[in-house]
Amino acid sequence: TGHEARIGADAQAVTTRYWQYGEGMGSGSFPEGCYPVLLVHGFRGDHHGLEIIANYLLKLIPNVSIISPDLPGFGRSGDLPESAPSEDSIDAYVAWLQDFVERTNPLGLPLHVVGHSFGSILTSAFAAAHPNSLALLSLINPISEPALEGRQRVTSRLASLYYRAGAALPEKIGYPLLRSQLITRLSSEVMMRTKDRAMRRFINGQHAAYFGSFGSRRGVLSAYEASITHTAAEYAAAIRVPVQMLVAEDDDLGTPETARAMYATLTSRDLPAPSAAPRERLDMIPEVGHLIHYETPHLAAELIADFAAER
Repeated sequence: TGHEARIGADAQAVTTRYWQYGEGMGSGSFPEGCYPVLLVHGFRGDHHGLEIIANYLLKLIPNVSIISPDLPGFGRSGDLPESAPSEDSIDAYVAWLQDFVERTNPLGLPLHVVGHSFGSILTSAFAAAHPNSLALLSLINPISEPALEGRQRVTSRLASLYYRAGAALPEKIGYPLLRSQLITRLSSEVMMRTKDRAMRRFINGQHAAYFGSFGSRRGVLSAYEASITHTAAEYAAAIRVPVQMLVAEDDDLGTPETARAMYATLTSRDLPAPSAAPRERLDMIPEVGHLIHYETPHLAAELIADFAAER
């Protein structure tokens, strides 16, 4: 069920569209007695990206209630307010997410947050800044490697030029450039690992349908710069709740080595006693890249449900 809310202070409020599945569907908030799960999608997508996992979780977790927003600037949500030149946009995303959690979880239920890709950065930053706002954190394709330093640094710099050009050119050129179906198709083909033709058609169709659904060129550029400036790994030491990492064996945006380094940071934390169980998990998924949520959604959902059952 779809909902719309104004998130934030009146002058800085962001029109946010979000969807709810399972218990409390239609209420717009997590109901008493449910198992609450918040899904946070990645860059250039919207809530559709994690919808398959949401549907599997409905079958795997008793009494689950799932809320999945379109991030600011994407899908049907409005842009974040323009930040001061010195302000880091990740902070604005974290502030929005905190306000969104307060709106949708008024009972303060122990929240299980799930973030994919850019969503892994945002949810990790959120968990570090607001440790009392969640109970568990699951990261799908967590960004463990700095984009401008790792093996994709050349690609990341080229992409940065692309998004900067799309934002700076006249509208009649900039918007078609950023919504180019050719570029979307090329990036989709690069990320896929499956050889199944039907699956490849489905993924290409999903990206074609939703990668162009953004509010403004400024918003896309801001999100991209946040995604290459930060990693989920940089927040690992400050997170005070158990973390699950669902890592792809062949991820273009991170290696198993950098993922294991992030996991080592997580396992070295001294968590408070109430968080003694469950502990950290690193679930390595073979023969998949940055599209776990499309190529192996059932397995991802099963692993998340297993993590939830440990609580």
